[in-house]
Amino acid sequence: MPRPRAPHLQREVTRHGRAVWYVRVGKGPRIRLTAEYGSPEFAAAYRAALEGKPPTRSSQARAGSLHWLIEQYRESSAWRGYSLATRRQRENIFKQVIASAGHEPFTRISEATIVTGRERRRDTPFQARHFLDAMRGLFAWASEAQHVRIDPTRNVKYPKLKSGEGFPVWRESDVAAYESRWPLGTRQRVWLALLLYTGLRRGDAVRLGKQHVRDGIATLRTEKTGTPVTLPLLPPLIEALARGTDRRACLHLRREWQADDQGILRQRLRRRLPCCGGEQVGARPAQDRCDAGGEQRCHGGAT
Repeated sequence: MPRPRAPHLQREVTRHGRAVWYVRVGKGPRIRLTAEYGSPEFAAAYRAALEGKPPTRSSQARAGSLHWLIEQYRESSAWRGYSLATRRQRENIFKQVIASAGHEPFTRISEATIVTGRERRRDTPFQARHFLDAMRGLFAWASEAQHVRIDPTRNVKYPKLKSGEGFPVWRESDVAAYESRWPLGTRQRVWLALLLYTGLRRGDAVRLGKQHVRDGIATLRTEKTGTPVTLPLLPPLIEALARGTDRRACLHLRREWQADDQGILRQRLRRRLPCCGGEQVGARPAQDRCDAGGEQRCHGGAT
């Protein structure tokens, strides 16, 4: 007979087949448990989550190492002042840094070391910029906290970005082709309606839920800046939501977004859309002047 699961404990499987665990009490936030399931650390993190305490990190970093410095930074008010999106982005950078140089004393990190890290990412200029942003934030805090005397990132320049035309803006014919392929009642049509008729970024569009809607007006704080936004639900969006075949897909797409690692919408709304009969379609509906008539199009949230 299977052992009953602990209260408020949720299990999900990622697209890579790995099980992840969350604690959610009522309608409160989901708290991810990173320790190995069944371990004493997992049990301690579970109890802390139930009590509403912040998760504690079990440090294996040697004092004085770069890994140790990053852990201290994560506990600072400077780190907690970033949005969740920024923290997630920089956590990915720090994972790479810890894997390659986490054992090194942070006092030995020089300007040349930072330049080497930037050059290692020269084929992906945006990642190189994110690397510099993460390391600048780290050493700016470390300098203020008097862990280091000199900020090794201060004189390091950002890599030059390649100039290009970018993704073409969707035209009315592109939207019509997509809507012809995915009629009302499909989840794909709901995705397009949410992006096209709300003007929200991807990360905010998937957070939009019925709890944010009152009398046809949606109000929520943006994930990136925390700015409150208020927007009316336009008739085409209301129609798409009302005709949705899956209620979970109508106003709350976070679960599917996470399961696909943010890949579905990028594939649907960038470059070529096979689902529209192989037509060459623009990247996204965007807030831009998209035709000779100068009609203003809604921002598709795909920036």
